[in-house]
Amino acid sequence: MKFWDHQTNARSETRRLLLGFTLAVVVLVVAVHAALALAWLLMAAVLPGHLDFPRGFLAANVGVSLLLVLGGWWVETSNLRAGGVKLARRVGARELRPSLSHAEQRLSNIVDELCIAAHMPRPQVMVMPRTDAINAFAAGWDESDAVVAVTQGALDYLTREEMQGMVAHELSHLHEGDTRLKMRLAGMVFGLELVYNFGDTMRERRGLAWWFGSAIMLAGFAGWLTGRMLKAAVSRQREYLADARAVQWTRSKDGLGGVLRKVMAQRRDTPRGYEERGHSGLSHPSVQHMLLVDVASGSRLEHWLDTHPTLDERVQRVFGRRMQPLPAVPVAAGPEPLRREGGVAAPGATTIASLVDPFARFT
Repeated sequence: MKFWDHQTNARSETRRLLLGFTLAVVVLVVAVHAALALAWLLMAAVLPGHLDFPRGFLAANVGVSLLLVLGGWWVETSNLRAGGVKLARRVGARELRPSLSHAEQRLSNIVDELCIAAHMPRPQVMVMPRTDAINAFAAGWDESDAVVAVTQGALDYLTREEMQGMVAHELSHLHEGDTRLKMRLAGMVFGLELVYNFGDTMRERRGLAWWFGSAIMLAGFAGWLTGRMLKAAVSRQREYLADARAVQWTRSKDGLGGVLRKVMAQRRDTPRGYEERGHSGLSHPSVQHMLLVDVASGSRLEHWLDTHPTLDERVQRVFGRRMQPLPAVPVAAGPEPLRREGGVAAPGATTIASLVDPFARFT
């Protein structure tokens, strides 16, 4: 995998999409004014006499539109600042307990190793004990409340190399500020939705308000749908970026690639939905766009509103070719190898140097 090229392409595409998001807000404001102006002209054609546009018509339309969009963005973003740990607890996660199992000790060691390799602070690590599906997510507005949560299925079914790939993917989201970016975009989409809701409220008053409410609803729906599409497209690019970063940090295609292939097997074995494998907490809307892999359901929207690329696309990017699902069978996690004094690892131990070896290359 040419991870440098994939990272560059993902960042470039993200910038282009964010520019498109800004243009979408501008177009929405213009569309709201144009729709209200058209509604006024239609009303003037029906009523007797001559009706000029009232003074400040343009300023009022632009001002109210921006107030709804930016005000909604501020309110929703403030609500999402509750903290990564609080969000993880809301979906049923608990603090990591390394002393209780070898698997949790292994996870703790992997997080420490990768944080050293990535030169980043160690986030809070949590486990979702009642979730059998392989998955994980990262959340948090900044370093002080950053959290990485993994499912019990990931602890049970992933090898050490695969767990490294999963954790590296989630740490990349924190390192690149993806969790904060996604929350900001979610707030902006909420602001665009407020424009539509404002028009719907006006329509309920009937009379002249019905004309103006309908015009605002039409423009607001177009802006909200465009925002949803752009937000989903940005999210897909950040997943590609995190995949490439995980391969870079671990220098292993089989790590993250094995995780994705095992998820493919779980989905194949549960045709009625991936979330049926004990995925209850992760179906919460506030975490779905943060997951390593999205929770499949029978009511999924069209592909252009998906927040994650398909597993086939991601696996093909990691390996450079299509790969078959990998059976997800329980993996026995033994005691972590002890390290000798002086920082030299015992035989068989995973070292930080092995994660950042500049001579390990993949094509």
